[in-house]
Amino acid sequence: MRNTARWAAALGLTAAAVCGPLTGSAVAAPASLYAPSALVLTTGHGDSAITVTPERAVTLSCAPTATGTHPAAAEACAELRGIGGDFTALKARADVHCTRLYDPVVVTVQGVWQGQRVAYERTFGNACAKDALGSSVFAF
Repeated sequence: MRNTARWAAALGLTAAAVCGPLTGSAVAAPASLYAPSALVLTTGHGDSAITVTPERAVTLSCAPTATGTHPAAAEACAELRGIGGDFTALKARADVHCTRLYDPVVVTVQGVWQGQRVAYERTFGNACAKDALGSSVFAF
């Protein structure tokens, strides 16, 4: 009789250990059906991201809705979706003419776009050249 009680207790503990994780949150639907898209964008004056001290930094999260500290989060997310998250596809507008004053501005992007790691850096000759992108992505 004692062996039966031991087997029952062992079987009960095993069942609890094996089946316990299957109850509750493990059975629930996934928290998100969207691939993560969370970025940190910075800008600062200097020649490269290594030497520049960021003057401004914002966060941008695009899934499932546009959020973050970016002042135009919805527009920036829509623009990034339109170019597939390829920051090199951001082109300057043809109708903007800037001086050739060299006062370099560096923009960086670090984070994740639709589940893929992003590390982007670009140096513009001056703030006008950066703003000539006509993009809401770096308008902060």
